[in-house]
Amino acid sequence: MASSIASLSLDQLSIDTLRLLAVDTVEKAKSGHPGAPLGCAPIAYLLFHKVMKHNPGHSKWADRDRFVLSNGHASALLYGSLYLAGYKLSLDDLKSFRQWGSRTPGHPEYGLTDGVEATTGPLGQGFGMAVGMAIAEKHLAAVYNRPGFDVVGHHTFVLCGDGDLMEGISHEAASLAGTLGLGKLIVLYDDNLISLDGPTKWSFTEDVYKRFKAYNWHMQRVTDGNDLDAIEAAIEAAKNETDRPSLIAVRTVIGYGSPKAGTNKVHGEALGPADTAATKKFFGFPEDQSFYVPEDALANWREAVKRGAGQEAEWNQLFAGYKAAFPELAAEFERRQAGKLKAGWEKAIPSFPAGKPVATRNAGQQVMNAIYADVPELFGGAADLTASTKTIFKNSPHFADDPAGRNVFFGVRELGMCAAVNGMAVHGGLRPFGSTFFVFSDYAKPALRIAAIMEAASLFVFTHDSVGVGEDGPTHEPIEHLMALRAVPHMTDFRPADANETAAAWRLALERKGPCFFALTRQDVPTINAAEHDVLGGVSKGAYVLEEAANPQVVLVGTGSEVSVALDAAKLLAAEGIRARVVSFPSWRIFEEQPAEYKASVMPAGVPKLAVEAGATLGWWKYVGLDGDVVGLDRFGASAPGPVVMRELGFTAENVAARAKKLVKQRG
Repeated sequence: MASSIASLSLDQLSIDTLRLLAVDTVEKAKSGHPGAPLGCAPIAYLLFHKVMKHNPGHSKWADRDRFVLSNGHASALLYGSLYLAGYKLSLDDLKSFRQWGSRTPGHPEYGLTDGVEATTGPLGQGFGMAVGMAIAEKHLAAVYNRPGFDVVGHHTFVLCGDGDLMEGISHEAASLAGTLGLGKLIVLYDDNLISLDGPTKWSFTEDVYKRFKAYNWHMQRVTDGNDLDAIEAAIEAAKNETDRPSLIAVRTVIGYGSPKAGTNKVHGEALGPADTAATKKFFGFPEDQSFYVPEDALANWREAVKRGAGQEAEWNQLFAGYKAAFPELAAEFERRQAGKLKAGWEKAIPSFPAGKPVATRNAGQQVMNAIYADVPELFGGAADLTASTKTIFKNSPHFADDPAGRNVFFGVRELGMCAAVNGMAVHGGLRPFGSTFFVFSDYAKPALRIAAIMEAASLFVFTHDSVGVGEDGPTHEPIEHLMALRAVPHMTDFRPADANETAAAWRLALERKGPCFFALTRQDVPTINAAEHDVLGGVSKGAYVLEEAANPQVVLVGTGSEVSVALDAAKLLAAEGIRARVVSFPSWRIFEEQPAEYKASVMPAGVPKLAVEAGATLGWWKYVGLDGDVVGLDRFGASAPGPVVMRELGFTAENVAARAKKLVKQRG
């Protein structure tokens, strides 16, 4: 039955204003998802208007509650809420929804729209990142809070749908959250019984309530998504549950108020003029006006500005007292929130003596533990592989036992782990890392891509980086992985040749903006003499001349463990009177940032080039040219001892020298 604006309560008027703003936003774009906003507007209103601790005038306030729209296709709901609540978003921004250059893209993008906490849309990623945010809050609270000074004390709220809970990542992330007892994580589940294809009875009939109970979550149901009192009471009960994360299943009607309500037809397309008018009529709004915002509704929503400023002012007063009582802690907290490293931290990075072979995974462990005290924000762990990837702090307790601890046992959850790392990164105050075998980066690829889109300061430590893994065979030997991740925009790659390049890579990764990944060896590799080479300077340029030859006849280019093979091949060539330059190429991304003059000085035109890398050859032709050559792999590996596999697949000094001689001969 149609209602009349004059008869609506202020709460209901404000909710319906949000609903119809979302409808008009999608309708003007002729693209988008009106169904979830129509059904979930009461939830969003409660969160932004009453429940959450947030300041629209300062969206980056450190102790704000975080809100993650995991079902990011409902972005019109979020943008409408941000505009109405008083964030730096205008009505014109809503009118440019999904258009080139707008601040209201089809799915929320971190860093583009004021108030958006994470890039979401690929379903389940927001859920996973929210778990990371809750981990960050719990750790920072344990590190910095003192009696009478809870300077870290906020919640992470999530809105998700059936699709989020169908995705495998939600299982991984929810299981981890329950295990870690993340009591300040509250998920509101839009339980509307409809997915894009049709009723969920066709595809999703599990008992979500029992599932999350089994994960050690606090569970509640709200049977009417329009019942503000019931939703608010459930949120309050969730906030009072401090030892377990909470999920509130809210039964909503997708597309509520529209002629297509309760059907999949309202999920992912604009209503159209006739149904838009009918929807406005149902809510008693003017049918011929678009983007209509009643003054009373806007004034009501904008109370969030004053309330948020007051909440932050109270926190600032608390922090001022904290700063007086604990000046060193306060200074460190502020530094970490600003994303700045401690002055002189890099002096703790070790140098490795030449001669003694060291696996780069072991070198990475030594670097991490050497900088442990000087980079207290470095925090993370592995997907049940700390003993193999060597990503564990020897002097720290485990987060599960002590939230102040910096070692996180993520379990065999590569995708959930990397999403959580992203959530920690955008939360602030941490430089988080996750680790696994390089071949299993495939499991985590969607989260790696999200890290790059957000340009989040996420670190990913991948070990067992090539067929040098050996006996585990093709299933555990990465081939295409380096090229696949090098192709990701904004992702910085590091495949260091030895222990000293590994140390340099760690320094650069912590100093750079955006996500980085390491590809580190299981096997020992010779250590470059750092006294003879400016290793840090070389790695900081992405590629550098490691072994020079006057007027070189060929350039041998290697990465990772193959650099030592190239050096040995150069010696064989020298014995035959062939002059070979050896280039170490630890980072494609960084090399591409260098001036053309520097790149030409390392990879000179007119000199044949041979790349040596135990991975896919695709991509190397950019550097070696069609008249160059690549000793690489366009096949899968094999099961045998690592040295045998490397030898049989051609990664020997003798084979590299022979291929180089062929190039020199062809050039004549």
